[in-house]
Amino acid sequence: MIRATELIQRKRDGGELTPDELSELVLGYAREEIPDYQLAAFCMAVYFRGLTSAETHALTNAMIASGDAIALGATLGRRVVDKHSTGGVGDKTSLAVGPIVAACGVPFGKLSGRGLGHTGGTLDKLESIPGFRVELSRDEFIEQVREVGLAIVGQTADLVPADKKLYALRDVTATVDNVSLIAASIMSKKIAAGADAVVLDVKVGDGAFMKTAADATILAETMLELGRRAGREIVCLLTDMDQPLGAAVGNALELREAIATLRGEGPPDLTELVLEASARLLALSDLGVDVAEGRRLAGAAITERSALAAYERWIRAQGGDPAEAVLPQAPVVAQVEAPRPGYVAHLGATAVGLAALRLGAGRRAKDEAIDHAVGIVCRRKRGDRVGAGEVLADVHAGAEGSAANAVREVLAAYEFADEPPPERALILDVLA
Repeated sequence: MIRATELIQRKRDGGELTPDELSELVLGYAREEIPDYQLAAFCMAVYFRGLTSAETHALTNAMIASGDAIALGATLGRRVVDKHSTGGVGDKTSLAVGPIVAACGVPFGKLSGRGLGHTGGTLDKLESIPGFRVELSRDEFIEQVREVGLAIVGQTADLVPADKKLYALRDVTATVDNVSLIAASIMSKKIAAGADAVVLDVKVGDGAFMKTAADATILAETMLELGRRAGREIVCLLTDMDQPLGAAVGNALELREAIATLRGEGPPDLTELVLEASARLLALSDLGVDVAEGRRLAGAAITERSALAAYERWIRAQGGDPAEAVLPQAPVVAQVEAPRPGYVAHLGATAVGLAALRLGAGRRAKDEAIDHAVGIVCRRKRGDRVGAGEVLADVHAGAEGSAANAVREVLAAYEFADEPPPERALILDVLA
């Protein structure tokens, strides 16, 4: 029987664990032989001491070994692609990328997660849709990718169950933003789900887990190495998260914005990232196209409405109603007004994310229910000129009191200047 305390102590003191020890620890936790409090202590030790490259690889393999892995491409006889983000504020990119790629004839299969801290989870957004099933069996997942061309599901009991448990535990123990834990969590899902090629969107800045481009590059390179070891083709986009992506922050609000993007009516920054990620995925697929042609195909899927049709097929296939009218709406909408004229010099992504969290759009405990209707729509962002009294953002809330608190928080997230701030690129780098 493994003695978890000894392994926690060794990692706490800067020692290295063997692959067998990490496997025993992770699999013991998955079997509920090791309690939450001991894995929480282990995660905190890792947070401060880190993991070596060998330990990160072993942790990833252990999480995959906790359940079944799918040879998705081999089963379908096609090259299957996937896209994942390291987490940001207002990041609903996958909700639009999946349908675009599927509309272009490339199978897209994705395991996703729930919200971590101030960032929103793809599954939380999808659960805004009445009837939508985020948990499919292994066979249902494979069949849906085969028939519909697209499936986004949660980690079920069959697929990476250890990561599902650990993901929720890290969220409530302040151990989210560690390179090795993030990399192992993401790549275990990507490898187990069976996609042959993956585009990873590594966020950089105020609202990201990686605050600097240097740290984001380390994370990207860690994931690239894990992908190579598993025989996967990986491309990493380093993208700006100093301010929220798009306008909407909050589950149903973000889903509406993703649908608008599929109609060609999305915010410019979100649309740019969606097209870039889609182009990269199409270039990695078996279509035999380069990035430029991939971008042309992605744009055509939006213009010709085939991406919107793919979205509707996908939502129906997982039991949901794709109509926007069925999405929940908050009973209270309050406006955030500019206190002075000038330019928006900065809009803090974390501050907006935390305001949405406190409205109920996110969770503070791993089993906490969320309110899918609430959130924030940022109508003015960095570089925009505003007049005194102009509406900066709308707060969608469940009650007048929480709305008033959020209005103050969101206003505090804005900084103003007499001159426009320097422009900052959305896509900072591409690593492959």
